[in-house]
This record gives sequence, C-alpha cells and structure tokens, in this order.
Amino acid sequence: MTTEQTSQAYGKRADEYIEVVGTMADTSPIDRERVGAWAREHAAGQILDVGCGPGQWTNWLHEQGIDVIGVDPTPEFVDRARRDYPDARFVAGRAESLDFAGLAGILAWFSLIHTPPRDVPAILAQFARCLEPGGGLMLGFFEGPELEPFDHTIITAYYWPVDELARVVEEAGFTVTGRHARDEPPHRRQGAVTAVRLG
Repeated sequence: MTTEQTSQAYGKRADEYIEVVGTMADTSPIDRERVGAWAREHAAGQILDVGCGPGQWTNWLHEQGIDVIGVDPTPEFVDRARRDYPDARFVAGRAESLDFAGLAGILAWFSLIHTPPRDVPAILAQFARCLEPGGGLMLGFFEGPELEPFDHTIITAYYWPVDELARVVEEAGFTVTGRHARDEPPHRRQGAVTAVRLG
C-alpha cells in the first residue's frame, strides 16, 4: 500500500480515530515516561514528530518545553491538530520525503506500522539524512515473533520482531541504544527502538 492510500484511509475515519485513541489520555504512562526521557536527551535542538496524526504527542512534547514540529500526510489530522493545539507547530509532509536537516531527533511513534517492510529501510535512511550526527531516533511499533501483516482497524499493518527492526535501523546508519517490548492487554504487544545517527 502507498502513503496516499494509508492517508486516505485515516482521513475517512479521522474523527473516529481521535475519539478512540487520539488524545494523551489514551496513552500509557510507560510510553509517556519513555518518550519524554528520550526527548529530553535530545532537547538541545529541534525534534520532528513524524506521522504525528492528530498531534497529541507533538503538543505534549511542546508543553514539556521541547522544540518540536509535527508532520503528517493526512490533511484531516493536520487541520485538527492545528485547531486543537494552536500553540504547537504542524506541517503537512511524508516520512519518505522530509525537507529537514540538522535535526536533534526524530520520533516516529507507530507511524511506520502501515509501511510495507521493503520500504522501511529507505525511510530510515531518510531519517538519518535529516538528523545531525548523534541525533536521536525513536520508533514505536507493534511487536511480534514474525515480520508479518495483520488486519489493523484502519488498513493493513505489520508486526516487527524488535531485534529485526533494530537490525534494519542499524543498517540505515544508526547505533541502536535501546530496544523494548511489552504486553499491554487488551492491546497488541508494543515495541520501541531508540538509536543515534552515526557521525
């Protein structure tokens, strides 16, 4: 599937998505602690929240004093984010064609879950290009024992074994600094990988 197909699928159900999982009240305290700690480590420069959706994480980081920009390809999400969080900054954009350089960090929190696995390495290489040497990357994803698709509520998504995704991240020019996986009933198993761009 393409970014356009994914964006259209989310756009059609944007209000429903926001109602169900689109606010910080719907996030895990574990995730807030982990994302917040990572962002503070890279707060010396600008952080990009790629695939920010309706903007809840971008705004939350902004409220923590982080210089952050939310980027998303779905017009309905960008419009809603600008309306709901007028003090934060949001722009339309795609992970595969970012117009940024010298970033201190990139957060891609469950924003690559619909990307066909064959396309993930190119996006990670794009992230590396946008980051300054030593810049941080944090990925959130659905973790599973096999790299395989599943029927996500919106459109097909993929499970990644945490070690497999970490390997792909390193091949894109990063050093992996952390890998995490946990069960979160009744939700699917969650994964996170943190890394820094090689100099």
